[in-house]
Amino acid sequence: QVQVAESGGGLVQAGGSLRLSCAASGRTFSSYAIRWLRQAPGKEREFVAVSTGSGGNTYYADSVKGRFTITRDNAKNTVYLQMNSLKPEDSAVYYCNAQLRSSSYWGQGTQVTVSS
Repeated sequence: QVQVAESGGGLVQAGGSLRLSCAASGRTFSSYAIRWLRQAPGKEREFVAVSTGSGGNTYYADSVKGRFTITRDNAKNTVYLQMNSLKPEDSAVYYCNAQLRSSSYWGQGTQVTVSS
């Protein structure tokens, strides 16, 4: 069983930055693909970014490409999402998901609010 916990959300003005953290338990953390997704009120949950497992590749949604950066520190079992040049439309609850083959684990989410 893997436990996932997000942190780092908050209120920021447009153009500002935040760094979210996703901490996960488990000895095989480095093998997990870690995804960030977000869900705004009245909208479906959408993909933001992913750091793949052993391959270490990263992919981003077009809406955040060039502004957000996902990195991972396997020694700390943590993945970060650095969010720069934030826009009001980035406001959402951000969720972290850890996935390895058929196993998928979710955190409780962290709220990000960007004021205009």
